[in-house]
Amino acid sequence: MVFTTHIFVFYFLPAVLFAYYAIPPVGRMARLSPEAVSRSRNALLLAASYVFYGWWNPWFVLLMLLVTLANYACGEAIARPGASRLRRKRALAAAVAVSLGTLAVFKYLVFFQVNLNEVLTRCGAGSLPVLRIALPVGISFYTFQALSYSIDVYRGTAPPARSLADFACYIALFPQLVAGPIVRYHTVAEQLVGRPHTLARFASGVALFVLGFAKKVLLANPLGGVADAAFAASGLTAFDAWLGVTAYAFQIYFDFCGYSDMAVGLGRMIGFEFMKNFDAPYRAESITEFWRRWHISLSTFLRDYLYIPLGGSRRGAGRTYLNLGLVMLLGGLWHGANWTFVAWGAFHGLLLAGERRLGRQTLYRALPRPARVAVTFALVLISWVLFRSESLGAAGDYLKTMFGMGGGGEGAFFVAAYLYQPTPVALMLLCAALVAAPLQAHQWSERITWPKALVLAPAFLLALLAMFTQAFNPFLYFQF
Repeated sequence: MVFTTHIFVFYFLPAVLFAYYAIPPVGRMARLSPEAVSRSRNALLLAASYVFYGWWNPWFVLLMLLVTLANYACGEAIARPGASRLRRKRALAAAVAVSLGTLAVFKYLVFFQVNLNEVLTRCGAGSLPVLRIALPVGISFYTFQALSYSIDVYRGTAPPARSLADFACYIALFPQLVAGPIVRYHTVAEQLVGRPHTLARFASGVALFVLGFAKKVLLANPLGGVADAAFAASGLTAFDAWLGVTAYAFQIYFDFCGYSDMAVGLGRMIGFEFMKNFDAPYRAESITEFWRRWHISLSTFLRDYLYIPLGGSRRGAGRTYLNLGLVMLLGGLWHGANWTFVAWGAFHGLLLAGERRLGRQTLYRALPRPARVAVTFALVLISWVLFRSESLGAAGDYLKTMFGMGGGGEGAFFVAAYLYQPTPVALMLLCAALVAAPLQAHQWSERITWPKALVLAPAFLLALLAMFTQAFNPFLYFQF
């Protein structure tokens, strides 16, 4: 199920909220303890989340349940009083094997087979049949969450779950299930036991959901058409190519940031508080700062579970650069089984290593702040070409065009039909203004007033009307 559909907005969400706040009902159930109420509400959310996830394919729920059961059992074995160090290590190894093994089979097996066949063909051997496996939606997110639980219980930084139902609710919680943010168990452990529900936080959640909904439907979706046309066209001018990848930069930001806003907003409606996943990343003055602002939950995950265990910056400069490069390579591969994602990760790894070599500074640090932001944004745009392109060859061709080594007559039709029409131009300018705005959605929605409500109502209505006119357009990060 997708947030930006009439099924979710008009049926699923109202039904879940009504049932959620109907617990406990009047009468005998009203004397339930707060903990019992929390258990009942968590059970309802678990059932609703399985319906939400199984809407695409009911069989995917079984795979998520397998990962859930394995990590819960391993967490119990790790936390069992008197468990030996060897037993705890074996339990953790089992959790890692199940979580990463599931991810490897469903996300990377086809990639491995295709590349193996290419090697075999070049060596003169025959190719092997490729086993095609459907990629379950959001598998990268919930496997990482499950794995982080087992690791944190092993480290002693998270308590073991009080019950399987609570842990399953944590894994499957529908607001952030399929596209994040990646939620660590220790950040919601107490909220699973009991959480406050206030009208002010509910209103803040509604506002954040509406803002995210509008970002996705009114900004990301239309600009996605511009970006798709740019990357499919041939004969673009250099300016057209830069404008096309800028449209993609705005698309992926408002798409993913919009989803994260909706996830946090939905969480607030049911008493949960999730971390903010974006902090105005296109205002960053360096690539290092960009990664402190972009997809924060993934950045911190890679830092805590990969970079630091590899030694971080504690083993000398050379090892630090190697660790940064390795983390970004794996971060790129996490996004998708394609060499373009690996190249995207390598590009960012080189930039991060270069800035670390300069003391976390840039070669352009002497420029005024607006110029530093502009150069950083240009580097990010170059990386988005790698991220968006279907192959390394296509990425190379597009980059050549950006730097004046391509182009031709066919771009004239594209310019007239897509880039320079009033609506795309207006949307690009609006996106640029929102990116540069000092007040982001999270801060704006913290306290809701009547003037803000008068802004939100027509924005939501306009987004709903636009939703009914658009073709099905799932969130970009669903594929990851």
